[in-house]
Amino acid sequence: MTNMIKRICVFCGSRLGVNQEYSRAAKQVGAALARRGIGLVYGGSRLGLMGDVAHAALDAGGEVVGVIPGNLLSREIAMTNLTQLHVVNNMAERKTMMGDLSDAFIVLPGGFGTLDELFEMVTLRQIGLSAKPIGLLNTAGYYNHLLAFVNHAVADGFADDSHSHLIRVANDAEAMVDAMCVV
Repeated sequence: MTNMIKRICVFCGSRLGVNQEYSRAAKQVGAALARRGIGLVYGGSRLGLMGDVAHAALDAGGEVVGVIPGNLLSREIAMTNLTQLHVVNNMAERKTMMGDLSDAFIVLPGGFGTLDELFEMVTLRQIGLSAKPIGLLNTAGYYNHLLAFVNHAVADGFADDSHSHLIRVANDAEAMVDAMCVV
């Protein structure tokens, strides 16, 4: 990895969630990346928080690269006005390509797919296959229980305390983007 963050992958939900703060934070992240000249890599959807982060980055003049499995493309949920849209065969290829195109990761609120993406990136760091920074934007306390679980896993001996520090946590979108730019 270079010392310069050129693109950040944002993992987040294809739904908006019930709290409007989630959407606000996604839009702030997208705009903040564009203002700093950092490209956005994301799941390629026009829906939910994914759509919000991409629209905000595009509206601010940023580069936006989407990666979407073909079966979702055929459902017409892909955003079509992106800088680039890569169509892959499946979710595993999607994660791999998103990781390859990115220098760091920010995780916003989301469901099972977002958690899968987060834990795969953490696992890759844990076993030494990646050194890319991982940030968790804890908007409105969305990830409080997950962070408590990580502490529980450490306390019960299933994770090393040093592994719990692989994830940078912030509650504010601007602070999160700033933290990810420090390599």
